[in-house]
Amino acid sequence: MLTRREWLATTVLPAVAWLKAPADSGRETRIRRVIATYEKQGVHRTATEVDRASAEWLAREVRDAGLTPALEAFAIQRIDLIEASLVADGRRIAGVPLFDGGFTGAGGVRGRLAPIDDAGEIALAETAVNAAAAGALGRARRANRHRAIVGVTRGGRPGLCPSNAEFFLNPFGPPVLQVSSEEGAYLENAARRGIEVQITAEVKRTTAQAFNVTASLAGTNRAQPPLIVMTPRSGWWACASERGGGIACWLEVMRELRGMRPARDILFVASSGHELGHLGINAFIDRRPGIVRRSVGWMHFGANIGAAQDPGNNAQASDEAFESQLTAAMGAAGLDIDRRSPRGTVPGGEAEAVHRGGGRYVSIIGRNALFHNPQDRGPDAVNVSVVARFVEAFTIVAKGLSA
Repeated sequence: MLTRREWLATTVLPAVAWLKAPADSGRETRIRRVIATYEKQGVHRTATEVDRASAEWLAREVRDAGLTPALEAFAIQRIDLIEASLVADGRRIAGVPLFDGGFTGAGGVRGRLAPIDDAGEIALAETAVNAAAAGALGRARRANRHRAIVGVTRGGRPGLCPSNAEFFLNPFGPPVLQVSSEEGAYLENAARRGIEVQITAEVKRTTAQAFNVTASLAGTNRAQPPLIVMTPRSGWWACASERGGGIACWLEVMRELRGMRPARDILFVASSGHELGHLGINAFIDRRPGIVRRSVGWMHFGANIGAAQDPGNNAQASDEAFESQLTAAMGAAGLDIDRRSPRGTVPGGEAEAVHRGGGRYVSIIGRNALFHNPQDRGPDAVNVSVVARFVEAFTIVAKGLSA
């Protein structure tokens, strides 16, 4: 699956039936269509052909919602996989290397496989999604004493669930090959036996462009600080429930607000580069010096909005006033908040850039058993009616903040 040819082949996925439910409202029909179309585009990795085509599609959706879209390019050294695998006892296991770690040449590296706290040349570790810089794995990467590390990924469901490359621009440590949790038992046995394995994480870097999709709605008093509404649009796989709900909400809120004349400008951005240290939102901010502090606030539609598999909602806000507005709006839409990030905590997702810049923000990130999983596809992954209720809540907040 994960040689260069195999990775590219995953960008063309077999069709999954997304049928309109008999009770769908017009809004739910649009949401269902948007998520289904986004999913079927393929693997949404940053700066790939799928990512470019998806940006052009989303720009057409923005125009259909009544605003004028723009594609804002930013440069990236894209990582293209040539070979990413582990070979043990003649058995090949495909994987995905950490994109902010080291890589190997065509010949890979060989050595004895051992648990990460032992002295083997190649270490075996477990890693939760987006925790590759923490715990024993993070310590081993910083110590840089292994020839390579094998990371068995543990998501909410079995599968290969890669971690985001938080340090994409400043990579560190040895090559780390992420493999499916379904290979965990075999590899644990191999590590106990101390067998010799070969790790290959061969890549090439390609100068490429990625695109943020942006639009704006003019306010009656353009001297007032603007409101920013943002959602990410890139990821490791098809990302139906990881990214689809946020994108659908972004478009529907745009559609709701275009019929009013807000007091202040509203800027919309759907950013690429999410899985690579939030490159896209940083590029958006860099093009607009001072925008973080100058804005009245940022609304972040994060991952897993409306996810159907093990759902839950985490609220993140810069201050009590913003969190209270979100809480009231979600309650009015029949939605619960299961967890709240403590005030001052660095938030997850693109809200991190606003927090770092000293801006005000309100954010929702959902829970999802299919998070970063290649099986995040199909109508069973998303609860369309819940996404529609999020549209109601986000519209209430946006109208309040744009007044």
